[in-house]
Amino acid sequence: MQARPEFEELDYRQTPLGELILRRRTLLPLGNLEVHEVILGDAYLMTSLFTEVERALSRLGLNAAAEAHPDPSSLDVVVGGLGLGYTAREALDHDSLGSLVVVDYLEPVIEWHEKGLVPLGPGLVADPRCSFLHGDFFELALGEGFDPTTPGRRFHAVLLDVDHSPSKLLHERHAAFYAAEGLRRLADKLHPGGVFALWSDDPPEDTFMTALDEVFASCDAEVVTFHNPHQDRESASTVYVARTAGQG
Repeated sequence: MQARPEFEELDYRQTPLGELILRRRTLLPLGNLEVHEVILGDAYLMTSLFTEVERALSRLGLNAAAEAHPDPSSLDVVVGGLGLGYTAREALDHDSLGSLVVVDYLEPVIEWHEKGLVPLGPGLVADPRCSFLHGDFFELALGEGFDPTTPGRRFHAVLLDVDHSPSKLLHERHAAFYAAEGLRRLADKLHPGGVFALWSDDPPEDTFMTALDEVFASCDAEVVTFHNPHQDRESASTVYVARTAGQG
């Protein structure tokens, strides 16, 4: 009989989006592999078991931004959604990264990193280029922007990993962001040649691509495949990469 995985609950909070749980799990069938997982309400939100798409989001987004920006090591970047930190870590490891603002709606998630409850936390906290912003990404994107000290500040790339997809939202109030007018407000916060990149757990969506085409100079949807050990099969997600016109 197969041994059952062992669980350790590292944190439990009640949040406006439901119960938030951080747990560490030992996967005995995978050689006692230790993984961290985040559960929000009834949704299995993220795991450290497979992080290929989170990393691809940063890599594809920053590569595109760097092509339009001639100055190395100077990209100002926003990551929407801190989670376990893999998108942020990949951004910091990119040669063109100058500064990084990571926005998260859930303050406990930021605290996990500050307290070292997740493996990547200490490295993110110690990096002087990285700062955490407790706030609502969607309100900031539609409003004054991602720098409370400098309203209207522009960035070279904005990378978003919050909702499951543009049509499967954690909260219905996010819907306005994914329409053309919401995307236009985000584009106003990007430099010429700036990039908006988005993770989605679904295949490319024609409706969302149409909205991106209406606002941005160009856009692509790249399907990223990865092995899912839970189901022992290949899985796939989508990374959208949209670019504003001009050169930074």
